[in-house]
Amino acid sequence: MSFESKLDEGKFVVTAEISPPKGTDTSGLLKDASIINGFADAINITDNQRAVMRMSPVAACSILESKGYETIMHVTCRDRNRIALQSELLGAYALGIKNILVMSGDHPVKGDHQGAKPVYDLDSVQLLGLIQKLNSGFDFSGNRLDGKTNFCIGAVTNIELNEIALMKLEKKISQGVRFIQTQAVFDIEKFSGFLDRIKDSGISRSRIIAGIIPLKSEKNARFLNKNIAGIKVPEIVIDQLKNASNPETRGMEIAARLIKELHGMCGGVHIMPIGNHEKTKDILEMAGII
Repeated sequence: MSFESKLDEGKFVVTAEISPPKGTDTSGLLKDASIINGFADAINITDNQRAVMRMSPVAACSILESKGYETIMHVTCRDRNRIALQSELLGAYALGIKNILVMSGDHPVKGDHQGAKPVYDLDSVQLLGLIQKLNSGFDFSGNRLDGKTNFCIGAVTNIELNEIALMKLEKKISQGVRFIQTQAVFDIEKFSGFLDRIKDSGISRSRIIAGIIPLKSEKNARFLNKNIAGIKVPEIVIDQLKNASNPETRGMEIAARLIKELHGMCGGVHIMPIGNHEKTKDILEMAGII
């Protein structure tokens, strides 16, 4: 059963994230995918995450799809204009990639090529609209395509929404997104409040996939708070890591507890490990998911 079919049936889904290699050696990509395959319904492939140059997500997804893995390809607005975006999306679909996750993309100043010029020809809402046009059989200018796409489209959001961010999320949903993946959740009460705020937005809770980052240490948590937009690790969680005899194990326990509490609240979880996925299966077993 496909990722989209599981969403349609209201099943609790698990997705997990891999970054493509910084080079041509795909052995690490394939190793991580083989680990994830036992428990993930789809594998997210990032698009030069944090503006750090890596292999094209089209290539990485195509390699994994050819091995039988279902992927969710990230597409950012940062690096390509509307012509290049459409060209890449058509190519991705022709290669068998059916799931797309749209986001703005981190500014190059945060990455390893700080002299790179950002494009941002379209914003994330406009890019979602572009993909809907491709799904309808037309390009962004209204020209008919020789064969349309049928992407399952997703978008991202933070759970702490001001009025402007809420309006932007509602605009994304109005573009026909099938699922929403959130930034990392560390506070169940805040996540519950987020669900209440979006209850009239036109997307059901069963299509909200909550982000999970297994923390490794107090230092790791403080780094995320300082450097990653939309993430706020509460001090009570940081104290638990600080006082633990084994902070990494404590971080796994925290992640498992969050997943247990999220089960029944939303449509699934998205695991974003710091490092590899060796511990992800253990976390899901602790949470009773597998």
